[in-house]
Amino acid sequence: MTFSDLGLRAELLRAVEAQGYTTPTPIQLKAIPAVLQGGDLLASAQTGTGKTAGFTLPMLQRLAGGPRPAKRQVRALVLTPTRELAAQVGESVADYGRHLTLKSHVIFGGVGQQPQVDAIRAGLDVLVATPGRLLDLQQQKHVDLSKVEILVLDEADRMLDMGFIHDIKKILRVLPEKRQNLLFSATFSNEIQALAGKLLDDPAMIEVARRNTTAELVDQAIYRVDREKKRELLAHLITEHDWQQVLVFTRTKHGANRLAEQLSKQDIPAMAIHGNKSQSARTKALAAFKTGDLQVLVATDIAARGLDIEELPHVVNFELPNVAEDYVHRIGRTGRAGSEGQAVSLVCVDEHGLLKGIERLIKRDLEKRIEPGFEPDPNARPEPIENGRGKRGGGGRNSGQGQRRQGQAAGQRRGGDEARAPRRRRGGGGSGSRQA
Repeated sequence: MTFSDLGLRAELLRAVEAQGYTTPTPIQLKAIPAVLQGGDLLASAQTGTGKTAGFTLPMLQRLAGGPRPAKRQVRALVLTPTRELAAQVGESVADYGRHLTLKSHVIFGGVGQQPQVDAIRAGLDVLVATPGRLLDLQQQKHVDLSKVEILVLDEADRMLDMGFIHDIKKILRVLPEKRQNLLFSATFSNEIQALAGKLLDDPAMIEVARRNTTAELVDQAIYRVDREKKRELLAHLITEHDWQQVLVFTRTKHGANRLAEQLSKQDIPAMAIHGNKSQSARTKALAAFKTGDLQVLVATDIAARGLDIEELPHVVNFELPNVAEDYVHRIGRTGRAGSEGQAVSLVCVDEHGLLKGIERLIKRDLEKRIEPGFEPDPNARPEPIENGRGKRGGGGRNSGQGQRRQGQAAGQRRGGDEARAPRRRRGGGGSGSRQA
């Protein structure tokens, strides 16, 4: 089946063809017809399977085909958890809608809000936003959401993890009661199903991949190593195998900064990206990484879902995540859209419990390797590990599932831009208005 078989407008088909796509992915095959029918939708698919086009294409079709208001106003609202994901979705809206007369804009924190306010005043059909910045502008009466016809919650499970549920509830109160609701998520957690039960009205349900599965095209391996030798092993693997584009995950912002500095001193170009970095620094690092000018991008979990890099070959877990589900999202940055990828995890004795939790979640044993010269000490004893939120977590005794998200939302709300840091919300930015 092709995109033309899904009943899309000629303008959208031209845009899809220009992007180089010919065959819909499984999530697109199911989601596009469902959204076009006008009902609510609860959809889950592995990251990297085309969820964004799955809601963007039919959303644009419904807006283009519906009655035009006398004054341009926000008729579709897409909420995302991070700046990077908001920018990515905004690009998709603009790319797929380039032959339509609709206008879109992206808003998020971390940069000045005035360009966003000006764009909203000029008139928009589609608004892509992070919850915190949107709520700020709405409370300042810069944005009117009373005419929204379509609401999309993208990466809804991540928004819940990051503590945005209260912001989302406030936003829902100012939306029209009658609207189409589309909830897209990488997983069908119990929390997501509970949210869906309150938000959605008799929704169609789509689950393309089994819950918490990892992409089949991703080669996954574990390197056992002592905690003190992780950095040396990482540098060795990068140089020995000539890895030219490597996304590395750490637990903490400080750890990301330190690792990037250490790799750079070893003549391995590296930069860090996390919530405490300015938007300009994050944009610069991501742009350099995408073009291949930067060899290593070191990130915290804030980047686990918002990064969309074509044919990213290597993802490295320098430290395993404390929550097992985050492993799935991290390695989902590679092996996307039919491309092969490699996911490597450097695991010390502290993390054996976390590893067991991950293997339990994905229902498979991961291949264990030992690199010559980096053999772990068999007598090493586990130590408590930082969870990235100012607390200690038991590495050896607790699995990734056992350490649920205690304190996580609060910690992240204090942390970055997606964070709802109360007096830091004056800034905003995002890309300029675009013909969507």
